[in-house]
Amino acid sequence: MPVEVDVMAPPQRVAARVARWEEALDALVPARVVRSNIRIATWNLRVFGGLTKAWTTPEGASPMRNFTDVHLIAAVIRRFDVVAVQEVRGDLRALRHLMKVLGDDWAFILTDVTKGADKNPERLAFLFNTHRVKPSGLACELVVPLAEGVNVGRGELDRQFARTPYAVSFLSQGQTFTLVTLHVVFGKAADRVPELRAIAQWLADWAEQEFDWDHNLIALGDFNIDRAGDPLFKAFTSTGLAPAPHLDGLPRTIFHTGEGGHFYDQIAWFNHGQEGRPVLTLEAVAGGHADFVPELRGNRTLKDLSFHISDHYPLWVEFAAPTT
Repeated sequence: MPVEVDVMAPPQRVAARVARWEEALDALVPARVVRSNIRIATWNLRVFGGLTKAWTTPEGASPMRNFTDVHLIAAVIRRFDVVAVQEVRGDLRALRHLMKVLGDDWAFILTDVTKGADKNPERLAFLFNTHRVKPSGLACELVVPLAEGVNVGRGELDRQFARTPYAVSFLSQGQTFTLVTLHVVFGKAADRVPELRAIAQWLADWAEQEFDWDHNLIALGDFNIDRAGDPLFKAFTSTGLAPAPHLDGLPRTIFHTGEGGHFYDQIAWFNHGQEGRPVLTLEAVAGGHADFVPELRGNRTLKDLSFHISDHYPLWVEFAAPTT
């Protein structure tokens, strides 16, 4: 019988590689200046489902992702308080082993698998450090109320969202904030505009309903926006959503060539001056992305690296909670 490999017992060479990666991360995601700050991230982890239960993936084996990759991914996630993860698949093997590596201080909340030809068997998830962040009660999927004939559906979107956005509220440092994560279906750019506009309108309407609760509302995930100022970006920002300025100009994927500037992944909120909508009481003080290519690529192709780690970079924003 083959010997079972224990994800919690990395060999010395793997431990050394993770330690080097941790050191590199110190420059990419600096330590918090103030412990009370809240650090929120989003990461599309490519096809995050199956896993090869070995420290090195044998030639030609599938999936490519292995136990070493899980430790490298965990090193990134530990830098944040809560992470919205897209592309978690129906097969939860990679997620289960990631949670083992993260340890008992970490928990997750996720959706069921989406159904349909254009959706992929995909889940949306939140991973969070329970010492830093607690769920505060709300967890729901956002659906288009088409039968009621409200503005979201009229003349814009005659179906449900391809992948239903997922909202969860959290409490940290005395602050309640609701995170809405989504993964807009890629397809043709023209097909994405109605969905992005409907999502923006839904969030605006919902924010107005939540105004009396004085909750912070933050949207984050893979919006599949091609570039700033294009019809997709205009649809996304049409109701006042403002992308985090700390993320301006940062590449979103490892295949970025330096031309243009895809805005696929975003962290955004409603800016000041939006009447009837909750203004963000958290101050964004820092942000960025973690470019893992130089340290983790080795002799792999970028395509292979994308299946070991991801094709998307993690994006993050750090918020200073107001003092009382």
